[in-house]
Amino acid sequence: MAKKAKKADESWGKLVRDIIVILLLVLGIHSCVAKPFYIPSDSMMPILRNGDRLIVSKYPYGWSYASVSFHLAPKMEGRLFGHLPARGDIVVLEHPETRVDYIKRVIGLPGETIEMRAGVLFIDGRPVKREVQPMLSIPVDRNTPGPDSSLHAIVTRDGAGNPILELPIVRETLPGGATIDTIEMGPRQTDDFGPYVVPDDHLFLMGDNRDGSADSRVSVAQKGLGGAVPFDAIAGRAEIISFSTNGDAVWYNPLSWFAALRSGRAGTNLRPEHDVEAQ
Repeated sequence: MAKKAKKADESWGKLVRDIIVILLLVLGIHSCVAKPFYIPSDSMMPILRNGDRLIVSKYPYGWSYASVSFHLAPKMEGRLFGHLPARGDIVVLEHPETRVDYIKRVIGLPGETIEMRAGVLFIDGRPVKREVQPMLSIPVDRNTPGPDSSLHAIVTRDGAGNPILELPIVRETLPGGATIDTIEMGPRQTDDFGPYVVPDDHLFLMGDNRDGSADSRVSVAQKGLGGAVPFDAIAGRAEIISFSTNGDAVWYNPLSWFAALRSGRAGTNLRPEHDVEAQ
């Protein structure tokens, strides 16, 4: 009996060790290589929609306390093998005060002066190139627009009577050549900002839905970032959409999981395109 009890204890001990090893392996991959990320808002439309699932790589900018998944690491200065993001990259970050995950685009680099005048972005006193694009039509579903989105005000209907979003798009070409499509809804409070000098080792971040993004232009009291964020707060770079759902899925019906998938979203590359002539 003693031998059986000892053997059972060893089996339980091995099981516990195996579980711990698996958990540490998962945490290591999440923190050092890549992790999934869920889009919960419309602040990065049109490229990202509420309901998108992404792959976020952890290694392109090196590692800091923000790289550790589930906000387990204490905040500390410094970054291992740090490399500044490129302008135009979409990054996931820990909010410097609340430690909630945000996703925004890199607009301003250390030492640059950022200003918004009547919705036009200026970097170091020069306006970025802007081109008005055709209206973008996106079907309305349970996830789009999001629950707190300003885009509900522009829901209309197509010829068949289906609800759609008709989005006014302005394409910006940033210094260095990165091109991004932004939503321009007309005069808003965040259309005028600055001039603001980005501190050393900080990044100025904005959402592509310029009139519906709590970003570096918005105070912390209004759920924004309250200015540029420390480089150490960057957790990783958004790489690709793995899949996207329209909000119709229910957990107890596996068939609804497949029916809720949005077609054409999986595999979308989230790295910005570049205008070669502007580089």
